[in-house]
Amino acid sequence: MIDKEDPALRVALFLTCVNDTLYPDTGRAVVKLLARLGVDVDFLRRRPVAGRPTTTRATVTRPSRSPRHFSDVFGEYDAIVTPSGSCGSMVRELYPRMGERARAEGRGDGLARTLAPVVPKTYELTEFLVDVLGVTDVGAYYPHTVTYHPTCHGLRSLGLGDRPTQLLAAVEGLDLVELPGARECCGFGGTFAVKNSDVSAAMGTDKVRAAESTGADVLCAADNSCLMHLGGTMTRLRTAMRPVHLAEILASTEKEPWS
Repeated sequence: MIDKEDPALRVALFLTCVNDTLYPDTGRAVVKLLARLGVDVDFLRRRPVAGRPTTTRATVTRPSRSPRHFSDVFGEYDAIVTPSGSCGSMVRELYPRMGERARAEGRGDGLARTLAPVVPKTYELTEFLVDVLGVTDVGAYYPHTVTYHPTCHGLRSLGLGDRPTQLLAAVEGLDLVELPGARECCGFGGTFAVKNSDVSAAMGTDKVRAAESTGADVLCAADNSCLMHLGGTMTRLRTAMRPVHLAEILASTEKEPWS
């Protein structure tokens, strides 16, 4: 386990494109939360992108420059933390496949060697909190009824399991209620929502209706891309429920205006 008291510990914040351009409060929440837990994080100006959209539109046989840039930027850090199961799984699941494919096609071990140092030390936020820092009670206060949607990449690719709900259950004032059909996809899926818009919209509606049935004030998830899709669905359905990223709930305290 990483010693958070180690003055030489270097932790980088990997914000996704969606976080950075559309939901900056999520990034601020991560920094505030980790600072409260005694962990300083670096936010780099030359931050990379994971490259999931370009990779999923093409194939892993023609990887973009994203993996090498990711390694160049984050290679010297002890841990890389991201508030996104989607981009976290891109690094942990698809980057190694790119390296394996390059080797199998006779293009050498260069990409695999480049990625080897960064893949195992890339953590989704809840993994970093529970597995690395060893905490579930982060000292948060959030007086709302919340239901949690486990996003597909966090659930199936990273296997986050009950880490997010452990963290939510420990938040003072928060009433956590179970979401019916929680394991069902919200329908976003990146380009899936564009190519199959009718199906995507129907899936999003089903997810929001299930969330409404719980009586919760807030629908929480650990990925802003899914929350963007569900938030748009909530607007169209004129629901009073709000989509909120898990990091913003965990960063909330009684005296801070996060809620």
